[in-house]
Amino acid sequence: MAKKVLVSGGAGYIGSHVTVELIAAGYDVVVADNMSNCDISGFEGVKKITGREDIPFYEIDCCDFASVDKLFTEHKIDAVIHFAAFKAVGESVSEPIKYYYNNLVSFLNILEVAKKHGGCNVLFSSSATVYGESKVLPVTEQTPRMPAMSPYGNTKTMCEDILRDVVYATSTQDAVIKGIALRYFNPIGAHPSALIGELPRGVPNNLVPYITQTAIGKRECLSIFGNDYPTEDGTCLRDFIDVTDLAKAHVAAVARMFGGKMKKGYEIFNVGTGRPVSVYELVTKFEKVSGVKLNYKFVPRREGDVMALWADPTFANEELGWKAERTVEETLASAWAWEKYLAEKNK
Repeated sequence: MAKKVLVSGGAGYIGSHVTVELIAAGYDVVVADNMSNCDISGFEGVKKITGREDIPFYEIDCCDFASVDKLFTEHKIDAVIHFAAFKAVGESVSEPIKYYYNNLVSFLNILEVAKKHGGCNVLFSSSATVYGESKVLPVTEQTPRMPAMSPYGNTKTMCEDILRDVVYATSTQDAVIKGIALRYFNPIGAHPSALIGELPRGVPNNLVPYITQTAIGKRECLSIFGNDYPTEDGTCLRDFIDVTDLAKAHVAAVARMFGGKMKKGYEIFNVGTGRPVSVYELVTKFEKVSGVKLNYKFVPRREGDVMALWADPTFANEELGWKAERTVEETLASAWAWEKYLAEKNK
């Protein structure tokens, strides 16, 4: 019997790519999503790529305990990959209650229901934002977490701590929960098929969809937040990772759990490339890849942004047997192919 994995938030950007890779690796996948920040086209794209029309899909809100409990009653879940969260840094600064409620309650419900149904493996979608404005670069898993720069980042820190405490508490109980937190850096790009990619509702909060929407003519001008940072070109430095590479890290982490290879009940891995790229550099690389000259302007810094953050991914490379493979140029080309696919589809 194939192991069954629940992907909460599985119709969203990262969740859809992870679902594709899990199915390719031979797992049975159940997808749950409340569709608050995506539409059904992402899930339809997953079915096209995998050739699977029978993927169980639950349109539920993980903040609703009864709905999550019903799903676990109908399926024997062996592992959960939890994505269901709001993720816009800027919005979290202006709407902290929305972020604390959704991101904490949804995860607490997943853990409580998993425990109620006998325990399982839990893979938490964390973030490099837990490092805050780190004094040491690149960051390793041992780099101290700094005070979060945003409520969004703080929810990731809090959920990591919740998972750690639940793992410890259940280790001597009948319903054991084991946990892995993957700290992502900056996922970008789209699936090589151009059938799934990042599809923000309204104005994009992330850089690459804003770049591609500006290039296609959907947005008039790209705003680059801050050109006065103490970096080579004055813009922020980030670790941009291809979303398919990121998805494969989840498959490697799940295999580690199922294979009994975890060295502790709770583990943390950085998922990044280890190569810092500035925001301005990313914009110029996109122009070269696409052949499109972007209309952009520099605007004041955005609240909640850190100056520089990139990973030391050595631990994930060695322990998970995983490594980021695609170049930034390849990833930007995939994002552009996705944007053009959307434009053609919506004609």
